[in-house]
Amino acid sequence: MKTRLKLISAAALAALFTGSAIAEEMEKLELELPKPLFAGTPKQIKTRNLERQAVVPEIMVPKGTANVAEDKTVTSSDDFPVIGELEYVTDADKDGADGSYVELGPGVQWVQLDLGASKTVYAVALWHFHSQARAYRDVIIQVSDDAEFVEGVTTIFNNDHDNSAGLGAGKDKEYIETNKGKLIDAKAVKGQYIRLYSNGSTGSDMNQYIEVEVFGK
Repeated sequence: MKTRLKLISAAALAALFTGSAIAEEMEKLELELPKPLFAGTPKQIKTRNLERQAVVPEIMVPKGTANVAEDKTVTSSDDFPVIGELEYVTDADKDGADGSYVELGPGVQWVQLDLGASKTVYAVALWHFHSQARAYRDVIIQVSDDAEFVEGVTTIFNNDHDNSAGLGAGKDKEYIETNKGKLIDAKAVKGQYIRLYSNGSTGSDMNQYIEVEVFGK
């Protein structure tokens, strides 16, 4: 029996040792935070699904990953915001003062970002409102290539523990808003649209958004 010899290229040989033909250089995702506007965690905030201790995930992303949401088009379930403009959500201004946020009406509302094309999304960072401590309810974040969010929808965060928003019960926790925002690991999901829901907060029935960042390539 003759043994057939197979020539292996240098690139293929390297892949055998790296586990991938293309090994991307990874780095820790670091957020640029706005200045804090209050200190501490107020004890008077009580809600059934509140996290006991704030957890900031350590997310590794390919080098060169950037905020692909800046200045992108924002639409909403509320056509007439009570305060501010929808464009504030992606204008790179994370300050919590008046004039930096958009306020939508009461009940379940959403804002939706159009990234312009399908992207690989590694993380989403969200700031609702941080000049006053509060916890937002039914925070649900979804990614899809379908602008109507009917098909191919991936949920990357859901703290609606009792399904009051009607999108399914989630296992994530409510959290106290601070200048650190909320960083969510999107686990390299692909999509063109990001939709973020909320259903009021411990502060009021209204829904506020300061900034949303989407880190992808």
